Amino acid sequence: MGRKKVEMKKIENNSSRLVTFSKRRSGLFKKANEICTLCGAKIAIIVFSPGGKPYSFGHPSIEQVLHKYQNDFTPKKSKSHKVRTAKLRQELANLDDLLEYENKVEFTKNQSISQLDLDQLVKLQEQMQDLSRNATRHVQEIEASQALLMLANSSFE
Repeated sequence: MGRKKVEMKKIENNSSRLVTFSKRRSGLFKKANEICTLCGAKIAIIVFSPGGKPYSFGHPSIEQVLHKYQNDFTPKKSKSHKVRTAKLRQELANLDDLLEYENKVEFTKNQSISQLDLDQLVKLQEQMQDLSRNATRHVQEIEASQALLMLANSSFE
């Protein structure tokens, strides 16, 4: 019996799907091994079965290939990025100082912080923590978008 072309769609029969997965997985790993042997390539493959069980192939090892990938493709921070990040951190600190000052002024206008009851103090603390988290999140979003822009720019160079 010769080979026949298989239509590319999900195999509905569960046992047939598992058999096909097993055969194709071993074929994939065999081809990966051939590429390593013939070309000296470093390869890492991780495949999850339909049941969720992981299978892997790595040459020289999965850990070494992933470590090399992470080191080679982690975007390096440029000097301008570091300067921008430092400026943003300083701006955040300035905003925190300004907020603290405005809160002191507001309490002075209305009442002293020492006159607040426990519920009001807890509410004020929560508001300050929310503001701090929001400011930190905003800085992280800006840093992430800058990193993506730098990565995109470096890939076009």
